[in-house]
Amino acid sequence: MNKTNLLLKDFIPAQDVREFVQLYRIVHLQFDKGVAIPPKAYPPRPEHCLAFYPYDTETVQYAASGKLIRHIPVVLYGQFTEVTHRMIGQQFLVFQVIFYPGAIYRLTGLSAQELNNQYLDAEAVFSSELRLVNEQLHEAPDYAAMLQIANEFIRRLIRQQKKPRLLTDNAWLLMLTGQTRITLDQLAKEACLSAKQFERRFKERTGVNPKLYERIIRFDRAFRLKNSRPEFDWLRIAIECGYHDYQHLVKDYKDFTGL
Repeated sequence: MNKTNLLLKDFIPAQDVREFVQLYRIVHLQFDKGVAIPPKAYPPRPEHCLAFYPYDTETVQYAASGKLIRHIPVVLYGQFTEVTHRMIGQQFLVFQVIFYPGAIYRLTGLSAQELNNQYLDAEAVFSSELRLVNEQLHEAPDYAAMLQIANEFIRRLIRQQKKPRLLTDNAWLLMLTGQTRITLDQLAKEACLSAKQFERRFKERTGVNPKLYERIIRFDRAFRLKNSRPEFDWLRIAIECGYHDYQHLVKDYKDFTGL
C-alpha cells in the first residue's frame, strides 16, 4: 500500500493545560488515489477524547449493532466499552485531544456516563467555536502551529470550567499510571469518601465503575504490548500486564473485542 504521507505521533501539551489534557495525538494519512483503504477496528481504550477532522472525516460503525455515523467534523466521545470500526478517506488528518478522566466533566458539567459509547457532534456539548478551531487547524502551516491552536483553545475552556477538582480525581491517576495495585476501599480512602460515594463520583467523572475502568486499562496495556512485541506469547502478555492468569486475559479479550 502506497502512502505519500504518514504520521502517528503523541505530543505533550503545554504545562498550563496538563491538569486536563494527557496528550495531543496527530494521525495524518494521505493515500494515493485508487488505493483501497481497509477499515480499522478500535477496541476500548481508557480515553475521553475531542477529535478534530480538518480534512476528510471518518465513518464509524459499531461492531455490535452495525450503527453507522458519518460526516462529523469535530467529535466528542467518552469511555467506550465496545468495538467500533473506523473508515477514513484519502486525505485524512485527525487532531485528538486526549483528556484525563474527569476533565470533560469539570469543563462542561456533563456527567461522563452520558458519553459512554457515544460518538457525538462536539458542538452539541461545547459551542460553534469548534468550527473555527477546525478551520484554523485546516489552515495551519505545520504540526507545531496545530499544537499552539489546541493549547489556546483548551486554555479558553479551562477559564470557563464548571466543576472543581476533587480528591476523587487522584484515584484514576493512580490507576492510569499502574504503579501499584490498590483496592476500591483504598481508592475511596484516598478520596476521603465511603466506597459507595466514591463509586458514584467515579462513574460521574469517568463514565464507568472503578472495576470496569481498571479492566479496560489492563486490557489496553495488554493489547498495546502485543502490538509492540508480537514475539511475546499471550501467557507472557497476561503476566506482564497484571492478570492473575491467562484465562482472565482471554475473558477480557472476548468481552472487549467480541473475538
